[in-house]
Amino acid sequence: MRLRVKVPLARSPYEVLAGDGLLSECGPVIREACPRANACAVIADSVVAPLYADAVAASLRGAGITPHVLVFPSGEASKSMACAAGLLDRMIAAGLDRTSCTAALGGGVTGDLAGFVSAIFYRGIPYFGLPTTLLAQVDSSVGGKTGVNAPGGKNLIGAFHQPVGVIADTSTLSSLPPREFNEGFAEIIKHGLIRDAALVADSHAFSRSRDPAALARLVARNIEIKAAIVAADEFETTGLRALLNFGHTVGHAVEQAAGYGRFLHGEAISIGIAAALRLSVKLAGLDPAAESAALAALAAFGLPVRLPADLSDAALLAALGRDKKFDRGAIRFVLCPEPGRAFVSKDVALADITAALAEIRETHPEPGIEA
Repeated sequence: MRLRVKVPLARSPYEVLAGDGLLSECGPVIREACPRANACAVIADSVVAPLYADAVAASLRGAGITPHVLVFPSGEASKSMACAAGLLDRMIAAGLDRTSCTAALGGGVTGDLAGFVSAIFYRGIPYFGLPTTLLAQVDSSVGGKTGVNAPGGKNLIGAFHQPVGVIADTSTLSSLPPREFNEGFAEIIKHGLIRDAALVADSHAFSRSRDPAALARLVARNIEIKAAIVAADEFETTGLRALLNFGHTVGHAVEQAAGYGRFLHGEAISIGIAAALRLSVKLAGLDPAAESAALAALAAFGLPVRLPADLSDAALLAALGRDKKFDRGAIRFVLCPEPGRAFVSKDVALADITAALAEIRETHPEPGIEA
């Protein structure tokens, strides 16, 4: 199965190919997207490179592009200015220049890091996305947000730099540990809550069937949702793109307060979704039955929907205060009044967030949020 999804950006539209067994065909596709390129930096982490870098390099050579495989240590800690600087130094040493391109081979950390490096190398060179995790395929590989973390917060240093194309090879997902595969469903269920209510039930159904064809369709549908929102608000000027932050306000705070590495990104976002659902019930009229259905779908993939007791309100609120979604001191919080629809509210007070955190905390007996 091969599905094509267009990302109809006004200035630089591109296509995403989704399906099984596409990675070995990346060379000709990258050649078409980057006709001037004579060299390509294939940027991958120490886990993904041994699995797929040789196949990508061989395909690039077959298309007349010299590959330079650059490997960095796996993990969120590599999403840093120090790691980016090291990659840039290696690209310069390899003789890459403004006629070259990059290929981001891996998950979200790789995509963010490689995209950021591409944005600032020679003031910007093309990059192509080769996401190998479900989370990256359905979310971070589309949209052009690139960047690294800072000591003060996640993704505070970065640039908008759109890929020239993406190949989402669903066969690569079979190499993921279950926990890393499952975290992608936090973003899939999020997309369902903000744009396509059927995705919540379809995701829950997939947790039982594990049908490969259904997975490819889920990936393509999520790319369509993300592409439509990004095309309508590429640089976050209209507020529409902010809908993609559903669950991320608290989710990013959980990541930071817990220390990067305790939770996978999707796991932290799942907790953030639980908080956003609670606030949506209280402040936006979301039916508690819809909240329960969404939480059950998350739990079906082993995703956490409770806040650990040891993460204090003080630590979480401190992290929230450093979040990019604060606008002149007011938090912009995405609420969901019904599955498939969401809006950005500036009427969510810190007291509301604190109350929601208490209700999703592990020590709280509230039965309505049990999955």
